[in-house]
Amino acid sequence: MDPSKASAPPPGWNHDDKAGMTYPPPPYQDHPQYPNPGAYPPPGAMPPQGAYYPPGPGGPPQAAPMGQPYPQGQYHQGQPYPQGQYPQGQYPHGATVMVQPTVFVTHSPLVNPVSDYLGYSIFTMLCCCLPLGIAALIFSISTREANSQGNRQMAEKNSQTARKLNHAALGIGLTIIILYIVVSIVFTSQV
Repeated sequence: MDPSKASAPPPGWNHDDKAGMTYPPPPYQDHPQYPNPGAYPPPGAMPPQGAYYPPGPGGPPQAAPMGQPYPQGQYHQGQPYPQGQYPQGQYPHGATVMVQPTVFVTHSPLVNPVSDYLGYSIFTMLCCCLPLGIAALIFSISTREANSQGNRQMAEKNSQTARKLNHAALGIGLTIIILYIVVSIVFTSQV
């Protein structure tokens, strides 16, 4: 970066004049639509449009025409300033807010769990037919999860699928083993 092109203060800028601020920043307001929380407007000032002040003993406040000061004398010094449209803790017309308790639905494990055929799936995966054994293992684990969640329909469906895949894997595995034995006997007898 070229230092000659760096941004510099405009001509006539006096840093000492700007550094010593005499006024602190305004206080933070939770409700910017209400002026000065906890205080009333200074005499002769207009409140912002839409501001709400509680009625004093003389009745509700009367609105002042545009450009004229807000009427004084209807509010007393000790009167609290509301934090919202209604004084805190009260609702219009005595309405009561009812809150329903949160209900958590939990499923307990099945008392009589469905068979998951996990051992059968591991055996067929390692000894018979790897692809069908892996699929059967996935359905066996899904059956175990459905049992622990208390979902009997899903557990029965996954259990039946795991059993069918295991039977198919065992059948394919036995067929391959028998074919291997027959082919090896035929080749050894011819030599």
